[in-house]
Amino acid sequence: MCNPEIEEEEMSLTDQTLYCRDCNQEFTFTQGEQEFYASRGLTNSPSRCPDCRAARKQGGGGRGSSGGYGNSYQDRDSRQMYTATCASCGNPAQVPFQPRDDRPVYCRDCYQAQSGGRSNDRRSRW
Repeated sequence: MCNPEIEEEEMSLTDQTLYCRDCNQEFTFTQGEQEFYASRGLTNSPSRCPDCRAARKQGGGGRGSSGGYGNSYQDRDSRQMYTATCASCGNPAQVPFQPRDDRPVYCRDCYQAQSGGRSNDRRSRW
């Protein structure tokens, strides 16, 4: 049985002329694209033209490494490393956090021995 609300919504869709937020070029948001967006539950119209959307996907977002979200790992600044003394063997250890006196710090070898060598098996942690 047909739903009259859906039929009415589909019939009210017409091509829309929009302007790209990146290049300010005019582009058409077609009825077919609108139906596709609606079928995926997307309620906002696209803010970029197809060319700028494609360039953004290929270029990793186009926001550079300083802003936005979802930046790739390569875009991150290198982490500051701290030197600490291993609580088990006494050798120096490089760690990516500021060591505290109330918590032990282990070198890579002692940490793996302490954790039973499970550091790469994510399922065993919980």
